[in-house]
This record gives sequence, C-alpha cells and structure tokens, in this order.
Amino acid sequence: MNAKRNLFLNVIATVEGATGLGLLLLPSVPFALLLRLESATVEASFVGRIAGAALLALGVASWMARKDELNPSLFGMIIGILIYNTAVSILLVYAAAFLKMTGVILWPTVAFHALLAVWGGLLLRGFPSETQLETR
Repeated sequence: MNAKRNLFLNVIATVEGATGLGLLLLPSVPFALLLRLESATVEASFVGRIAGAALLALGVASWMARKDELNPSLFGMIIGILIYNTAVSILLVYAAAFLKMTGVILWPTVAFHALLAVWGGLLLRGFPSETQLETR
C-alpha cells in the first residue's frame, strides 16, 4: 500500500467523518462556524443532516479503503474525493464572495479543501491506467 495514499484516506476519513457526525447530530454548530448562520431554518437543518450522512459515509468508505491495493474502485473513490473537494472549495468561495456568508472557519476550510483537491490530484498521477490495472 502506498503510504501517501494511506495518509490521504486517513485524513479524509477523520475530517469528513467528524464533520459528517457534526452535521448529522447538530447542524447548527457547523453552520454557525462555517457560514455565520445563527439560526438555520428547519429545512436547512434537514439538508445539513443529509449532507452529514453523506460525509459520514465518505469518511467510512475512506477508512475502509485506506489499505486497499491499486484497483479501479480505489481510483474511482479518489476521483470522487477530488471532485468533492474541488466543488466544496468553489462553493465556499462563492458563499463568501456573493452571498456574504463568512464564518470564523470559512477561509481555513476553503484552504483545507483546496489542499485536499491538489493532494488527491497528485495521488492520481501515480495510478496506472485502468487497462494496466485490469491486466494484473
């Protein structure tokens, strides 16, 4: 197992799993810290809980895959994580720039997700093509 991939998946598992639990159990806290939303609507809290469940699932899947050998499923998972981190970075910048939603941890979170997107992209450079994986 590639140690860099293992570390990447451990970081994703820990951070996204914890964030998912936070959103699932008490969405108002991440909302306040990230977007400075002091009172979210019932609908927003519900959507936050759905997002929390998805992040918790991403964290568990990353934890389970952290010691996997190279295979197309692991490649797909890292592509998915790359897409997620890129989209989150862009959406949070949009929230700050256009929606004027800026909580105390917004910019560190943008930087963190951008870093994870770059890290994931660099990890993908080490993957053989899918055809090479199938011939093993």
